[in-house]
Amino acid sequence: MTFTADAKTKQLVEQFRSFDADTQLALLWFGYLDIKDKLTPANQTSAQDTAAAFYDTICALPKEQQLQAQRDIVTGANSDISRAYKALSSSAKLDLWLRLGRAMEKGTVIQVPSDYKLPSNTQDFTNNIQGLDFEQRIDFTRSAVFEFGAKQ
Repeated sequence: MTFTADAKTKQLVEQFRSFDADTQLALLWFGYLDIKDKLTPANQTSAQDTAAAFYDTICALPKEQQLQAQRDIVTGANSDISRAYKALSSSAKLDLWLRLGRAMEKGTVIQVPSDYKLPSNTQDFTNNIQGLDFEQRIDFTRSAVFEFGAKQ
């Protein structure tokens, strides 16, 4: 399922999925940094509560396990955390990644190393993402994170 309406955004979701898990996580992080000032959670209370509970579960893990949990979610690994993520609503999934971005910024969740550089094969992708308007970027992100989680 995707939430994108236009062909360009759909193509970008497919391109995003072709990157490895760590690159996808870094792209989500850098995308968050790029639009964070415009983000405001507007989900229904139940989605926010569910996302908050799931977020708390990840935060309670040691840093390396936090990273592994995120990798498991991105790759669709058959793990408890990935299966639980798959059951979240699309709004809760988006809210969770917003919470994780904010926590990374504060340093309460494992961060992308400060010297990390995106692979060169992501340059065209990031240029295209930056060319999207805000709503298209939200649609892109929602579509990308919706597919994460255990493949079951």
